[in-house]
Amino acid sequence: MKVLVTGGAGFIGSHTTERLLHDGHEVAILDCFNDYYNPAIKRANIRAVLDRIQVFEDDLRDGAAVDRVISTFKPDAVIHLAARAGVRPSIEQPELYIDTNIKGTFYLLEACRKHGCKRFVFASSSSVYGVNKKVPFAEDDAILQTISPYAMTKMAGEQICSNYSQLYAIRTVCLRFFTVYGPRQRPDLAISKFTRAIEDGKPIDKYGAGHTKRDYTFISDIVDGIIGAMEFNGEPLCSIYNLGGSQTVSLNDLITTIETAVGGKAVINQMDEQPGDVPLTSADVSKATRDLKFRPTTHIEEGVPKFVEWFRQMRAEGNVV
Repeated sequence: MKVLVTGGAGFIGSHTTERLLHDGHEVAILDCFNDYYNPAIKRANIRAVLDRIQVFEDDLRDGAAVDRVISTFKPDAVIHLAARAGVRPSIEQPELYIDTNIKGTFYLLEACRKHGCKRFVFASSSSVYGVNKKVPFAEDDAILQTISPYAMTKMAGEQICSNYSQLYAIRTVCLRFFTVYGPRQRPDLAISKFTRAIEDGKPIDKYGAGHTKRDYTFISDIVDGIIGAMEFNGEPLCSIYNLGGSQTVSLNDLITTIETAVGGKAVINQMDEQPGDVPLTSADVSKATRDLKFRPTTHIEEGVPKFVEWFRQMRAEGNVV
């Protein structure tokens, strides 16, 4: 199968690209290598597979460029992982998030419609659940109160997928990711930031009392779910799935787990709670288990040491992390 991975040089995208190549697919990536974090990290992510993939260095916000990529590569499936990420930055730059995440998704689906690509996997987010008091979160829960522009753009992306599925018979699968971590994790995310700070003897910013909880999901488990979604042939033509680790961990417990893996003590810089942060995420993955054969296996006590090992190896080799 010919597969286009948007955001293919990023954290999740580079792991997905490697898995697709391992499984024998022909792969191209679409990535603009923007400066949300150091582009050198993204280029390092795909260095080992550059001779086996086609790279389109274009911006999702450029509809003509997106159309050119789809018409040139002619993918059988698109795995759409590219997005402006992060709750807090989206509050500061909502228009950028709307342009990239909503318009970019529209441009991709419109190009798929025009050029005959009939499979589309969309990376959504657990943030769409907002302040959901029902635990664990299930795909048929009512989405009543998203609390950040980022979450709103992911909700809109799901609806665009639904439109194109119903109107043009494009099989779309929307995956609500729950706090993905592991080797190559973005440097702005908690496990990466905390590991770096503890290693360097610098303070970490802890927002609130540390009682917020997240369903942490290891990267290899997430990629299993992505591949399952790409290969899914069941009904309905547009579907939504949670991909979570089925293990909700408090911020305080996460810090303790990282301290243990690093072998050091965190210096805490206590901060106020941040607007846009939800108090809890918890995934009901029974639907994904049934349809996508999704079975997360890596628990936080195993996954964090794997990240720390990778982090130290990268530093030892002089790489930017």
